[in-house]
Amino acid sequence: MKPPAFWAGSAGPAGRLAQALLSPLSAIQAAATAQRVAKPGARVDAAVICIGNLTVGGTGKTPVAAAVMDRLAARDVTVHGLSRGYGGRLKGPERVDLSRHRPDDTGDEPLLLARHAPVWISRDRGAGALRAVAAGAEAVVMDDGFQNPALYKDLSLVVVDGETGWGNGRVFPAGPLREPVAAGLRRADAVVVMMPGPEDMPEFEALGLADLEMPVLRAWLEPAEPPPPGPLVVFAGIGRPEKFFDAIRRQGGDVAGSVSFPDHHRFKPLELDRLEDLAGTDATLVTTEKDAVRLPADFLSDVFVSRVTARFADEGALDAILQAGLDAAAARGVKAAAR
Repeated sequence: MKPPAFWAGSAGPAGRLAQALLSPLSAIQAAATAQRVAKPGARVDAAVICIGNLTVGGTGKTPVAAAVMDRLAARDVTVHGLSRGYGGRLKGPERVDLSRHRPDDTGDEPLLLARHAPVWISRDRGAGALRAVAAGAEAVVMDDGFQNPALYKDLSLVVVDGETGWGNGRVFPAGPLREPVAAGLRRADAVVVMMPGPEDMPEFEALGLADLEMPVLRAWLEPAEPPPPGPLVVFAGIGRPEKFFDAIRRQGGDVAGSVSFPDHHRFKPLELDRLEDLAGTDATLVTTEKDAVRLPADFLSDVFVSRVTARFADEGALDAILQAGLDAAAARGVKAAAR
């Protein structure tokens, strides 16, 4: 879905009226979430690290989850990923197989994470974690699931977009929040603020993070290579397509046109034809790595895929936070985490 304009916090009369009318539903949503997350989660014999957020839509969770998996693997921790598999037909638990699974099976994000480490999809997070542990996982990194109480979490990182922040500060449907910010941050161990680039600093005061008594990390998405020269037609079906378009411009790309699709969009043949028509013979089509897994191979052959990696301003601080998660797991008796 496309977020309504009043979610951004600059509502006109119509937006303010919509917020007021939706507020009772938001109160119900907040109460239901509070009741749900209060339930004790199942404990498994592995360190469980959750990469979540407090808002609906994209904040950069999946690249952060991939980066965390890479950091743990670099320290010789056997790490597996765990995802609900949003948008896929498989309920799991099932290990992602890049040779045969497609987005219709698993959703798109598990396919990206499976390039970094073994990944399990499971609607039942507890069952998925148990399968990961049985397969040798010493640490399980959950992509999303911060509001899911099925698993006990040894470490929770909340990812927030440093530009859009918490939107209008209201809980869905009156705003973009899954739960009130204060309630969510009380369960978090650290916050990761995603910025456009390494030179950009978050507005900590505006985000309510200035006096937070937990680590606040600054990160950004670093492209593997710059966009190609010449005119570009960029397209994306992610949480905030405009964020991707702006990133291509900042990297020096000559954006001649842009097309937005809903998050996790399944591209139809007529839509692909339209994109090819927009590009014509002069422009290059450009999209995200997440969108690329949903495109047919013959179409993808003529598309530049912008691949990115989450980078942290203070990698030492990230390592210390991850070690704290491993230590917490060791303290509750997870033998593999005691290292």
